Amino acid sequence: MSLFDSHAHLDAPEFDADRGAVLRHAHAAGVKEMLIPAVTAASWPNLHALCESEPGLYPAYGLHPCYLARHDDGDLDALQAWLHHHPAKAVGECGLDLFDPSLDFERQLRLLRGQFEIAHRFDLPLVLHARRAFEQVILELRRFGKPLRGVVHSFSGSTEQARELWKLGFSVGIGGPVTYDRAQRLHKVVATLPIDCLLLETDAPDQPDASHRGGRNQPAFLVDVLDCVAGLRGEDPAELAHATTANARRLFLRAG
Repeated sequence: MSLFDSHAHLDAPEFDADRGAVLRHAHAAGVKEMLIPAVTAASWPNLHALCESEPGLYPAYGLHPCYLARHDDGDLDALQAWLHHHPAKAVGECGLDLFDPSLDFERQLRLLRGQFEIAHRFDLPLVLHARRAFEQVILELRRFGKPLRGVVHSFSGSTEQARELWKLGFSVGIGGPVTYDRAQRLHKVVATLPIDCLLLETDAPDQPDASHRGGRNQPAFLVDVLDCVAGLRGEDPAELAHATTANARRLFLRAG
């Protein structure tokens, strides 16, 4: 069985002490490929070096909405210049965050729209953050009006929102939150969506699954997400692993 973690911040400082061991545990669990999204311009060089050092690690470069204080007005130009010299598999992590009221929404919009343009120009998929902002992200995708594709990670919206995102070219990323008993709406969404629009993720080191609550998340725990989603859908875990890995490889690697 081979799994693709479609969202893991393996470059995060939480892994500095044992990154090699974390990768070995992931490989032993069958997690052979990972998309590693950046959060700030300052993180791009280390992320690039990490992905160059290990097979199966794929970089995405972008500007995360929760790090507005670390972005400056030249970062969109810097991202475009960086992508000319450092090929990526996606643009992101980018998006909108309405959970934190201290984050200036208009500035978030400017950065997101700029990254839409860059993704379109480079013909790259987007890795979108949409915390409490699924409707706003859908609206922005419609307003953009040019073809885009990608994934909305850590999806927790409605079935209708997921289907609308799929029409717009976007898969939904399902991770640790689906494993909690309280996630009843998400359980229903995951059980009914077409398998082609599902990706699996950990968001490591954040958002651990229920069995690792309170600890550091890591890519090896993707197996727990897989088992939960397979149970909700009444599907064989090995078949779901094959399908979601193929989905991720098709989106990020244009394979299959």
